[in-house]
Amino acid sequence: MERTPTGRRVYDLAKLRGLASHQAPSSRITLAYARVSSHDQKEDLVRQVALLESFCAANGWTFETLQDLGSGLNYHKKGLRILIRRICSGEIGRVVITHKDRLLRLGSELVFSLCEHFGVEVVIINTSEEATFEEELVSDVLEMITVFSARLYGSLSHKNKQVLDALRQAAKEVNGE
Repeated sequence: MERTPTGRRVYDLAKLRGLASHQAPSSRITLAYARVSSHDQKEDLVRQVALLESFCAANGWTFETLQDLGSGLNYHKKGLRILIRRICSGEIGRVVITHKDRLLRLGSELVFSLCEHFGVEVVIINTSEEATFEEELVSDVLEMITVFSARLYGSLSHKNKQVLDALRQAAKEVNGE
């Protein structure tokens, strides 16, 4: 707490919230985050990481890179959880991503709000023109349909595989194999 010449008390909000860091925000580490949805996109993950690392290096930032493989609707990805934990710990000064939806398809605003609360700068390398509310809504609905369809067909294919395996086993027993 400090006092102004007129006697008013001035409080450091970061200290009051328990967020005070021994480092200035500009000297805290930069965390680059890359994510793809499936194993088929591993090459895209490699390209994302290379882009993030070259961008951070070109800006002279001390950085680390986190990578995730999983749906943009999955909130339990290891890298995302580490990212959020480190944002809240106050050790991160900047988060760099290639696109807004690399964090989460739905709910990235929550992570951005955490960043704002903890004094973390968010850098999005490829920002597109602002979409209208209707365009964002259509995009979100299509993403949910895609993810849920993939889950449904994935579970059905697993069940179909079990049925086929059972039929093969029954055929082997009938044939005396």
